[in-house]
Amino acid sequence: MKTDLKITIIQSELVWERAEANRELFSKKFETIETETDLIILPEMFTTGFSMNAEKLAEPNNGQTLNWMIAEAKKYNCAITGSVIISENSTFFNRLFFVFPNGDYKKYDKKHTFTLAKENETYSAGTERLIVDYKGWKICPLICYDLRFPVWSRNTEYYDLLIYVANWPKVRTLAWDTLLRARAIENMAYCVGVNRVGLDGNEHEYSGHSAVYDVIGKQVSTTTFENEFLETVILEKEHIETNRKKFRFLNDSDQFTLR
Repeated sequence: MKTDLKITIIQSELVWERAEANRELFSKKFETIETETDLIILPEMFTTGFSMNAEKLAEPNNGQTLNWMIAEAKKYNCAITGSVIISENSTFFNRLFFVFPNGDYKKYDKKHTFTLAKENETYSAGTERLIVDYKGWKICPLICYDLRFPVWSRNTEYYDLLIYVANWPKVRTLAWDTLLRARAIENMAYCVGVNRVGLDGNEHEYSGHSAVYDVIGKQVSTTTFENEFLETVILEKEHIETNRKKFRFLNDSDQFTLR
């Protein structure tokens, strides 16, 4: 049975290092979603902005933000994903949660910490990629800088949807746009990038450019790039299956393993 997936992307400014204010902000934005949706996608570090002040801001794994995500997922009967600063065993992680409508969740720790901003000096890198099974879809959620590393994103599990949650600065917008489209084309999967807008506490500017691309690299989201917005987009399973059957590009991929 072919099942479409309705996703809602939320591009927003973030209140610098104020988790409660950001949770309230997104709760209000959820109320404005005008149609039922299967999955809401939030930016990277959506409760704080891209901060290295982890010692002050980190929550435990089962902290207020995860509990808020669980409550909101149950309220709207949809999945929610985004990343948060987490402390676990005296170590900090940039951790993505994928919360299901029933309150269960999966987690993914960012593999590629952003050395240009010295993220690697504060946060430990994850070691395992996550594939989520949800409503007949295989979903691979990743975080920001992971976008630059195609081997980590490589579609060896025949996933259907690739997600990047991000705080990607305006100065490198061309790379963001180009790589999102490339990841969709090379992996023959829908590719979604959700970025923030506005200025952060370090005066870095973000221009958003959140978008959804289909398996041949066509942009299927329509909203203006650089403003706050939310948009619900229908992803079509038949589109994936038809194009994979026609082109069979994944069948011709090189075989190798990482050491």
